[in-house]
Amino acid sequence: MRILMVCLGNICRSPIAEGVLKFKAKQHGLHWQIDSAGTESYHIGEPPHRFSQKICLLHGIDISGQRARKFVVADFSYYDKIYAMATDVYNEIEQIGGRQADMNKVSLLMDELYENENISVPDPWYGDEAGYAPVFDMIDKACEAIIEKSIQ
Repeated sequence: MRILMVCLGNICRSPIAEGVLKFKAKQHGLHWQIDSAGTESYHIGEPPHRFSQKICLLHGIDISGQRARKFVVADFSYYDKIYAMATDVYNEIEQIGGRQADMNKVSLLMDELYENENISVPDPWYGDEAGYAPVFDMIDKACEAIIEKSIQ
């Protein structure tokens, strides 16, 4: 299984999601390939935001080795599943893909918990450090749902 987590800049939400799902997959012996990307190119090559790294480390997950990259059309053919962190990201994924956008592979991450409710993971970049904990918790619960569905 190849899974891609996508947010805007690939330094806050999607690196957390990549780290959390990798951690959980490894705990369950699942040999998945999990990566992340952003729909914008603001932070290409940068590590995750320091608060994303910090909240993950508080949960025993090291994401410091990740580097931001931009979502590209080829991601549709490579990945089995693509999770958008928010509705604006979902729309940008579709726009980037154009005619080649296989939107059957794309869903909002929170649909794993709240199907068809269009719930977005808020972007903590616009706030202070305290905003990263609830974002981590949302992502953690959704990733747990992904694992649970796969091992049933």
